[in-house]
Amino acid sequence: MAANVRGASGRIRIVGGQLRNSRLDVPDLPGLRPTAERVRETLFNWLSPVIAGARCLDLCAGTGALGIEALSRGAASVQFVERDPRAAQALRDNLTRLKAQGGQVAGVDALAYLQGAPQPFELVFLDPPFAQDLWAVMAQRLEQGSWLSASAWIYVESPRSVAPVLPPSWSPHREGVAGEVRYALYRRVLAAA
Repeated sequence: MAANVRGASGRIRIVGGQLRNSRLDVPDLPGLRPTAERVRETLFNWLSPVIAGARCLDLCAGTGALGIEALSRGAASVQFVERDPRAAQALRDNLTRLKAQGGQVAGVDALAYLQGAPQPFELVFLDPPFAQDLWAVMAQRLEQGSWLSASAWIYVESPRSVAPVLPPSWSPHREGVAGEVRYALYRRVLAAA
């Protein structure tokens, strides 16, 4: 979930896959900023060769649009992490209503979640609240805490004017700008020993 000055309410649409055109209910919560449809469409076009069967982590999930889009397009599982109880419940309700298999919601703070027992993910969505400037600390915990598979993909969303400090092992793959949002896909590349 990322910060914005206005709350979001209503519904957003899943762009592709089995749940294409399904609507997600979006609670009216301050700071809730769902990833735009055209950004999700672009991102999942980039990910189309690797999404099938992927184990995904949607940190600061908010509406869960990114993770549900991943499930719709064939991801094996998505662990959603969302600290706001109302957003987490709305996410659970959407998963149930859509009969989306493979999604689990942890109603905890993302940094607290990353202190737990790690399991490596092949795809991570990193879209923290913009106002809290958490990219560097979350990226460091992901990288150093054994949360990423050896060649994981990491999606990062930030304000257009912000260039998050990310681990050197995260190699830029593709990026774009939509309005005031910068979105980028990275590939984890470990140095040969």
